[in-house]
Amino acid sequence: MTTLNAVQRRHLRSLAHQLHPVVMIGDAGLSEAVMREIDLSLKAHELIKIRVLGDDRDARIAMLDRICADLNAAPVQHIGKLLLVYRPGEKPKLTLPK
Repeated sequence: MTTLNAVQRRHLRSLAHQLHPVVMIGDAGLSEAVMREIDLSLKAHELIKIRVLGDDRDARIAMLDRICADLNAAPVQHIGKLLLVYRPGEKPKLTLPK
């Protein structure tokens, strides 16, 4: 799993303010199709928002942990039903502060 420091997370949160969720996780949870879609979105955008439709906070935290562990991504933020995830690409598009 990729790790970020506080300054980098703050920078990514500011960039994500204008983003819309690109993946929605419904009642079926994290299926293989959803994980593939998240992986494709991370390859294309590096920083994505994911909307989770369930009301269980612990389940959302578990989903965020699983996404980051399985896809080698970094959790940036979990606020309400939105998850913010970052994974640098082969040729990074986003520049992170040190």
